[in-house]
Amino acid sequence: MECTQGRTFGVDKPKVTERKKNVSGEIVLITGAGSGIGRLLAIKFASLGATVVLWDINQEGLNCTVRLARDNGAGRVHSYICDCSKRQDVYRVADQVKKEVGDVSILINNAGIVIGKRFLDSPDPLLEKTMDVNTVAHFWTYKAFLPAMIAANHGHLVSIASCAGLCGGNQLSDYCASKFAAIGFAESIDMEMRVLRKTGVKTTIVCPFFINTGMFDGLPVTTPDFLYENHEPGFFLLVLFLGFLPVKASVLLLDYFGCLDVMSTFKGRPKKE
Repeated sequence: MECTQGRTFGVDKPKVTERKKNVSGEIVLITGAGSGIGRLLAIKFASLGATVVLWDINQEGLNCTVRLARDNGAGRVHSYICDCSKRQDVYRVADQVKKEVGDVSILINNAGIVIGKRFLDSPDPLLEKTMDVNTVAHFWTYKAFLPAMIAANHGHLVSIASCAGLCGGNQLSDYCASKFAAIGFAESIDMEMRVLRKTGVKTTIVCPFFINTGMFDGLPVTTPDFLYENHEPGFFLLVLFLGFLPVKASVLLLDYFGCLDVMSTFKGRPKKE
């Protein structure tokens, strides 16, 4: 297996300087850290002086991410095998992290899967797995790490969702459902923090287009390193615009842009031999 860090493409930077969050000394836990977005986030946080805690089900992928994080200045990097779709596994590994590393102050729910088939062609176990990994796992990680954030009134909850959580898509029924739910869950917890006056516990929801991590192999995608270097409001504005149109007009517009057939070339993450 080749350890890849990703390649940065030149893009225009925002002209307005935004105040950046200082993450030096923070304990950052990233699920799905064995590849793609999770790996690049680990590398980025490592370079900013954070302690990184990496979860994945792929030991080989985790080992690669650990090496790359250390190459980018990580003073403290810890990796754990954890199946986020299993509640007891999440709680068990979370307890291990608390004992060995400390209280997580930045939680990034990044792990995700996609089937990419029409709903009636999708096996029941895979439908359940999609919801368990993409949505229900967030329940367990929040239960495990949010109490300490509330007690300290300090923390950050990050949900790597998807543009598929903003509008439905052909051959993405389960994936869209899981991402809609993940967004709704994250927004609701943010409301709870506001009502509790826990202003130090922040929430960020990221809704990228299809990212070239292997999960959406075969589709027109952007690169994962583009995600953490930039934010583009274009697709979000398109979704807002569609909300004002009649359904038939929305479908015609999506068809014009090729959105209805975007999954026709879907292959998915290549299986290991």
